[in-house]
Amino acid sequence: MSRELSLAEVFQLGYYWETKILLTAVKLDVFSAIDTKPKSAQDIAERIGADASTLGILLNALVAMKLLTKDGELFGNSSTAMTHLVRHSSQYVGHLLLLHDAEWNNWGKLEETIRTGKRSVDRHVFETDPELGSNVLTVLNRIGQHSGPDLAKRLNLMGRERLLDLGGGAGTNAIAFCQVYPELTATVFDLPATLRLTEKTVKEAGLESRIQLLAGDFNSDPLGGPYDLVLMSDILHYQTFQMNQRVVEKVFTSLGPGGRLVIKDRFLEVSGAGPAWTTAFAVHILVNTQQGSCYRASDATQWLTEAGFTSVTELEKTAVVQGVKPREA
Repeated sequence: MSRELSLAEVFQLGYYWETKILLTAVKLDVFSAIDTKPKSAQDIAERIGADASTLGILLNALVAMKLLTKDGELFGNSSTAMTHLVRHSSQYVGHLLLLHDAEWNNWGKLEETIRTGKRSVDRHVFETDPELGSNVLTVLNRIGQHSGPDLAKRLNLMGRERLLDLGGGAGTNAIAFCQVYPELTATVFDLPATLRLTEKTVKEAGLESRIQLLAGDFNSDPLGGPYDLVLMSDILHYQTFQMNQRVVEKVFTSLGPGGRLVIKDRFLEVSGAGPAWTTAFAVHILVNTQQGSCYRASDATQWLTEAGFTSVTELEKTAVVQGVKPREA
């Protein structure tokens, strides 16, 4: 039986103050301005082009949030801030937070969207700010380097030779899969602007001879093939139900007999009221895309079945669905 929320917890859910304080500090690049040597509010203000008096109020809040330290009048970075919020750190995640800040105004239109049923955005911020999109993919690539090998092992790709990573972004999964399975070759299909980053990550991994890049729009361009496995990871929530159905049908024709399609995404439970993070993500998609949505695993099962796949299975609850193309197809 689930526990009832206390009044204090209800209020905490309603407070966005600390969120905006952090996002503003990242956008101003406060943490990079401080770097390894504690500084006064006046010094930091001069470095970022801000007013020292109002900046000091923000800095004190960051101290209370345990992101900064304070000794007298000098502000320093906490170990967490040094690791993740200073730009020159190899583990910097600020670009992802900058994306959230860029979406701030869209969230402010949530009430209007709910009342009217009309979305307020024409294009996702990745389209309006490609540089930010590329930087975010770099962060996601670094995070995904830890989960990609585990996914590859769970899917058991022994005997598979040709992988298509559809909408593969920085090539995170293609790289991880090729590292786990030495006999595997891969194609990363994505938009030309995205593949500029993919080319860099593939070269850094030393896999240019095994990973091919194919530029295009998977809604309208040929996918190549035939492939033994197609992976669609976290791309369907930006599209409509009908668009996803058509993409799955295209994938079916690009697979060889016995080939597998694996769809990895953030699926809702049957009730639509869980998992908790995914329900919030569904609202995020509502206010930040023109036509995207979060779907249930049963939706993916329907796309696969109607396209002709068999042995359609939810491999991981609310996360991974797989179908197999019949050998006689």
